Amino acid sequence: MIRVNADRLWSTLERMAHIGGTAGGGVTRLALSEEDRIARNLLRDWALQAGFSCDVDSMGNMFIRRAGKHSALAPVMTGSHVDSQPLGGNYDGIYGVLAGLELLRTLNDHQIETERDIVLVNWTNEEGARFAPAMLASGVWAGQLSEAFAYARMDSQKVTVREALEAIGYRGARPARAFPIHACYELHIEQGPILEDEAVDIGLVRAAMGQRWFTITLDGFAAHAGTTPMHSRRDALTAFAELALKVEAIGFQHAPDGRATIGMAEITPNSRNVVPSRVVCSVEFRHPESEALVAMEAALHQAAESLAARGVTAEVERIFDYAPIIFDADCLARSEKAVAELGYTAKPMVSGAGHDTCYISKIAPASMIFIPCVKGISHNEAEKIWPEWSEKGANVLLHSVLSAAQEP
Repeated sequence: MIRVNADRLWSTLERMAHIGGTAGGGVTRLALSEEDRIARNLLRDWALQAGFSCDVDSMGNMFIRRAGKHSALAPVMTGSHVDSQPLGGNYDGIYGVLAGLELLRTLNDHQIETERDIVLVNWTNEEGARFAPAMLASGVWAGQLSEAFAYARMDSQKVTVREALEAIGYRGARPARAFPIHACYELHIEQGPILEDEAVDIGLVRAAMGQRWFTITLDGFAAHAGTTPMHSRRDALTAFAELALKVEAIGFQHAPDGRATIGMAEITPNSRNVVPSRVVCSVEFRHPESEALVAMEAALHQAAESLAARGVTAEVERIFDYAPIIFDADCLARSEKAVAELGYTAKPMVSGAGHDTCYISKIAPASMIFIPCVKGISHNEAEKIWPEWSEKGANVLLHSVLSAAQEP
């Protein structure tokens, strides 16, 4: 069996890690930032140098295509994302993109002509760190979100997605609209500890958790910290503290699969000697069962309403919702076959994280492949994988995609 050039793959990962590199050894490469532009240009240049085409759609999604014998047939897709979290790691997303580039280069090295085209994609704003919600551009491409909605999303500086796309020169002319896909694969680090803990080479992802994101606005009343008695206060921050513990409890009530997180909070007026009048925070729930997500959301509303006893009003806005995903059995079967033929170990898994392929699975056969990451650390500068893990994942991706691309 052919195998990828592991050294070449690792060198591309190391070079890409310099773009947005941080003092702590990670990267900050936010979507549609200057760092994102530089990384995109490097990816495009590598693709063109290898003889592939590169097109960009109106959401900035990049489509790198290696032509097969019959371009009229639906292509096989692979890819992930180049953008990162602030102070993020060197492998989240970008590993799947560069492993996809490596598989295309490997096919060139061995002069293998496929029946179908193979398309490598870099999806815009997967992380949702600069523009919420996450998986924004793949959601538009798959028809799950409108382009108008996506263009209007703003970052903390009130820059819209459309403005940011234009600023870095990546708002393409072609509409962000799905074309037929024969099969889609995304290779990714696990972002959890299971594969490393169990010494398993590959995770074959059969499903992904559903997610619901909320913005909560708590309104109390600003007051002097020295002259306002405790019983007279309508303190938005202490109400937030109560809400935070109730959100945590919702997660525990739906263990072991439930996840409940508050990752952001803004306090107004944020002064040392003023009772806070407002807190705006995020709440995120995850679970592999739709019924559980419904129950978690109902519990959130109940918790928010209970804050009225403190004289604080709570507005709950759901900003993101997608159902749990079941991935395609045929896609998984190709990866299972590749694992067996390569002599690796594997286990079926459920992804706790959201990925672009979750949206793609709604319109085309799709699945994911995981490799371990050290101690399960991700969204952190300490995120790390080993070269042999990188190689094994890329080899499974290579043969999964090649098998699908040779089907008539």
